[in-house]
Amino acid sequence: MKITVSGTEKEVPDGLPLKDLIVQEKVESPEYVTVTINENFIAKSDEAATVLAPGDVVEFLYFMGGGR
Repeated sequence: MKITVSGTEKEVPDGLPLKDLIVQEKVESPEYVTVTINENFIAKSDEAATVLAPGDVVEFLYFMGGGR
């Protein structure tokens, strides 16, 4: 099935869990990344149970601290 990951269309297996996509995409510091699917935030506790569907748009968001 086709999904979009960080702006790039990808072919992935049907029924791919989000947790497996995170590993497949070699997400840097997965414990700190926030994931959206179709602009909906996914809770860390739901990553294993969330199954991707054809046409989903997945974004990995990293929040940076800093400033003065």
